[in-house]
Amino acid sequence: MRKLVFASVLGNALEWYDFFLYGTAAALVFGPLFFPVGGDPMQGTLLAFSGFAVGFLARPLGGIVFGHLGDRYSRKMTLIMTLTLMGATTFVIGLLPVYAQIGIWAPISLITLRFLQGVASGGEWGGGVLMLSENAPASRRGFFTAWSQMGVSGGFVLSAFAFYLVQKLPEDELMSWGWRVPFLLSIVIFLVGVYIRKNIRESKAFTQAKPEEKHEKIPLMVLVREHPKALLQAIALRLPENGASYIFFTFSVVYAKHIGIGTGEIISAVTLAMLVEFFSILFWGALSDRIGLKPVYYIGVIGLLVMAFPFFWLLSTGDYGWIMLAMLLGLPFCHGAMIGTQPCIMSDLFPVRVRYSGLALGHEVGSIFSGGLGPMLAVALLMHFDASWPVSLLLMAYALLAWIALRSLPSTNNNEVSK
Repeated sequence: MRKLVFASVLGNALEWYDFFLYGTAAALVFGPLFFPVGGDPMQGTLLAFSGFAVGFLARPLGGIVFGHLGDRYSRKMTLIMTLTLMGATTFVIGLLPVYAQIGIWAPISLITLRFLQGVASGGEWGGGVLMLSENAPASRRGFFTAWSQMGVSGGFVLSAFAFYLVQKLPEDELMSWGWRVPFLLSIVIFLVGVYIRKNIRESKAFTQAKPEEKHEKIPLMVLVREHPKALLQAIALRLPENGASYIFFTFSVVYAKHIGIGTGEIISAVTLAMLVEFFSILFWGALSDRIGLKPVYYIGVIGLLVMAFPFFWLLSTGDYGWIMLAMLLGLPFCHGAMIGTQPCIMSDLFPVRVRYSGLALGHEVGSIFSGGLGPMLAVALLMHFDASWPVSLLLMAYALLAWIALRSLPSTNNNEVSK
């Protein structure tokens, strides 16, 4: 388990480092570099976030393709493929010419590569989760599967720290070459990640499954035909976790700039909060082993309902202490409780023969309506209303849908997993 945990945490951190880079770059530099339209810089930022949404629209495709491969052939092989695709596309983004050099082909190329990033990430999460949930001791599944989610936080911290450093460059150097450095570093990520994943073992539950259980000709068809309710539940559970995370650490950068808060200040607050969440995820996972999955997920969902408005009120003060408090309540507490228990609660929804497909598709379809459209919709609402309250209502809507899904789930503990 120690070897699997190490491979899962580091592999996921490296994979999500790549994916999160686009979100930070979209908020800071991609607008003027790739989408220089009109006189309002917010319009360019909105178009840059449309590329962010494209990545999320592609993720269900990745979930279908890599879920099929993972359910039919190999969890391990599939994870190596997703990492290779992600590393290659991210490296090429760092080499792209900008709009001033090649015109319309610059944003077209960027959006195409972002689409391929989305395909890769769509197959990543489900496989990384299964390598832990299908091998962990029954009494500690919450704790061990939470480690996979630490990789997500770790990836964000790495990407935010990289942009925090290059953002300190003079403006002309940042816009000419500095923004490329974090993307080009993905070549190191690719080499390290592939080496790690080549040296882990296949999932125990997958190898022990009966041949007819792990060789469905089309796992997706079995999933949709036999487990539609579970798929909808997974989608709904994903909404507040993913929507809140991207609004808290991506849209908040745009909102801070809009109200006159320094970019470096807000990025440092988000990064510190994500560092705290890196460890709080383990706490929430371990707590779910003691009190159950649903109670812990309820804590995150209800916390988000309570924090939806105060989060932006605290940011609007402009005081770093209050900004830090908003990030700590939003990320390690509300978001941490959901993401820390999400692997187990979603794994238990599906049998082993379609588990990779179910996890990947439910997780990624939910991400379209939350992480994909959420930041772009939040920017549009800010432009139209010049206020944060519509974004707060959006967060509450996500939380209410997850609350309904939780109500429909049976009471479970982490000692049982669907067979």
